[in-house]
Amino acid sequence: MFVVGLTGGIGSGKTAAADEFARLGAAVVDTDAIARQLTEAGGAAMPFIAKMFGKDYIRRGAMDRKAMRERVFSDATAKLALEGLLHPLIREESARRIAAAEKDKAAPYVVHVVPLLVESPDYRERVDRVLVVDSPEHEQLERVKARSGLGEEEVRAIMSTQLTREKRLAAADDIIDNGGTLAALQKQVRALHAKYLAMAGR
Repeated sequence: MFVVGLTGGIGSGKTAAADEFARLGAAVVDTDAIARQLTEAGGAAMPFIAKMFGKDYIRRGAMDRKAMRERVFSDATAKLALEGLLHPLIREESARRIAAAEKDKAAPYVVHVVPLLVESPDYRERVDRVLVVDSPEHEQLERVKARSGLGEEEVRAIMSTQLTREKRLAAADDIIDNGGTLAALQKQVRALHAKYLAMAGR
């Protein structure tokens, strides 16, 4: 199965791009969505999170995202422990969904949305193309503040833990420039969709 790894900084527009690829018929496997499912009430990761971090990090059976975010930002050991728990589970479920898409044959290719794709040591082995959604930093900042309710300082703290734009762009096979309108982003996705159909032999 032809797999496009879609990545970009927080607030760059990954979801808008993925939604358009899905609308055009690609299978979308989103690691953020998988992480949310693993950490919601009844999610596969919850018994381990309860054991590792205690009840202070659980609300109504789900992981308390705000409390956990504050913890991992101030405690590197906690961050490593959470990543050590979640990353293998996310990777396993991603592989299962990509295999299911291949077996199903309903979609011509897979768009695998991985925010930290370029940071992963073996990312080149997992995808056929790296597609980076790029956006000016001030726009990323405004988008995240608007959707999350976080303050500028908190958003900048998250951005500072991510790879620089330059390094991410250097790893890209393809780039979507999301410095403009949603319509402009969708136009770029349509052009890439045609390209990926040809590359996937469809």
